[in-house]
Amino acid sequence: MQTRFTGRVWTFGEDISTDHIIAGRYLTSTDPKVLSEHAMENVDSQFAKRVTPGDVIVAGTNFGCGSSREQAPMALKAAGVSCVVANTFARIFFRNSINIGFPVVECPGLREKVQEGETVTVDLAAGHVLLASGERVRFQPLPPNLLEILNAGGLVPKLRAELAAKAP
Repeated sequence: MQTRFTGRVWTFGEDISTDHIIAGRYLTSTDPKVLSEHAMENVDSQFAKRVTPGDVIVAGTNFGCGSSREQAPMALKAAGVSCVVANTFARIFFRNSINIGFPVVECPGLREKVQEGETVTVDLAAGHVLLASGERVRFQPLPPNLLEILNAGGLVPKLRAELAAKAP
């Protein structure tokens, strides 16, 4: 898995819920492409049309709050977002993201230091975000067990690989 992401920043505020990320009316589909076409439309109706592969979401506190929808991180990942960096995440969104192989990291204070549209580099291995100004903002790196899940492409692929390795 890639551990370094360089992309254009999309900024969002506090308490972005899973309903903001993907509205409940689209949950009849499990097709990532369909979900991606409606990502973030409750907050920015043009997001899905303007987001490009590799873009980075930088948000405030409590990103992904609300209901437990695996479709929320799936929609962002399918839209091409490389990762989400927020001051804090709702626990279930955080875990759902890791479980589908979608990188998310907490970096308190970053939201206040970036502007939408600038380019940043998120380095999961080094534990920092490199801003357009050259400043490095540090974050607590993900623990090895979560990096292993991301590296495998998600929890299910990781477990499948482990079971296959144990098979006679």
